[in-house]
Parts: sequence; C-alpha cells; structure tokens
Amino acid sequence: MNQIIDKLRKERKGAMFIIEGPSGTGKGTIAKQLLEQDKNIKFSVSVTTRAPRYNEKEGVDYYFISNEKYDELLKQDAFYEFVDSQYGSRYGTLRSEVDSFINVGQDVLFDMDWEGARQMRAKAPDDVVTIYLLPPSIKELHERLVNRGTDSKEIIDKRMRLVLDKLSHCDEFDYIVVNAELEDTVKKIQRIISGERMKRVRQTGMKDFVTKLENEAKEILGL
Repeated sequence: MNQIIDKLRKERKGAMFIIEGPSGTGKGTIAKQLLEQDKNIKFSVSVTTRAPRYNEKEGVDYYFISNEKYDELLKQDAFYEFVDSQYGSRYGTLRSEVDSFINVGQDVLFDMDWEGARQMRAKAPDDVVTIYLLPPSIKELHERLVNRGTDSKEIIDKRMRLVLDKLSHCDEFDYIVVNAELEDTVKKIQRIISGERMKRVRQTGMKDFVTKLENEAKEILGL
C-alpha cells in the first residue's frame, strides 16, 4: 500500500503558486520559509535586461539577457508573463523554466504582482494558484516599511500610494491571507499548498489508479 501511495505522489503535475500583496506584507520572508521547509517547491528565476548588481548571480537571482534576446523571446511566445518596468528594464518568466519543474511534479513559487498573475492565469488557468497577502492594518504596514530601514521616505511614500491600487485587485486572487503573525501565516499557506496538490487535475497518476480499482471490482464480480 505504501508503494502505491508513493507512486501516486510522484505521478502528479506541479502547480504555480503566486504570492502578491503590498510592499511590507512579508512576501519575501514568507517565500523564503516556504522554500526552506518544502523541498518540492522551487523558486522561479526570471530573465531581465538590466545589468546584474554586485551581489547577484546568473541563474540564481535572474537570467541576465540583452534587449535583442528579450525581443527574440517575445516573438517566440517564450514567456508566461512579461513586463516593462518604469525604470526601463524588462522582465519575464520563461515557460521553459517553469515547465521543467511542473512537468515532473514540482511546484513553482512566484513573488509577482497582480498584472503578472493575470497573464499567468490566462496562459495556464489549470496550473496557477494565487494567494494575496494583506497586512493587519495600513498603519502597521507603514511601520514595517519604515522599520526595515531599506528605503528613503520618498520611496516609502511612493509604496504607500501604490497600496490602494494593489488592494483593488485582491478579489482576483484565489486565497486571501492576513499576515498578522509570520509563523501562523506560513502554516496557512502550507495548508493551501497541500490542498491544491490533492486536486484531481494535478494528480495525473490517479486516472490509471482508478482504472485499476475498477478492474479489481469487475474481477471480483465476475464481469
């Protein structure tokens, strides 16, 4: 019996889990914990046309490519989603990168905004699961941004102005989780992931297993 269960666990299609939310809701920290605690989840490495920063590594943080190569990939419809940033750089999620994981039963995690999530869902509606993170309050969100000490007042003010726009799209997401306490939030998202893995559409080996059960029943009944 254990051998059968192990086989079914391996015969599945992975899912694409997208986490979105206003800056300061803890997306990066939560993603890191999910990746550390579940080895069947991989993080999607995007391509970008910007130059690498001093501490960034090719194939780990991003795939760094030229604008010419980016245009070539666009023509090939090689992206699940892509965006031009307001600073001139371009970003995209490669189909080949993601499919190499989900086609062998591994899940892929994305820290992505609502626009990217919308593109992803349009191209892979059965494989995309979206999770929206909310802060306990806007006041606490502002305090988190100030206390982490990574942004100037101008940047923080800009991020706060984007909050209303981001919140207006939360009803497009499958799940909404309020990140009041980090450990509890991680556990809630882990339960979401566990439930999504059990969906029939992702258990690709289940059809053959059901057929086997039907044949056993027919044999017993002499049919």
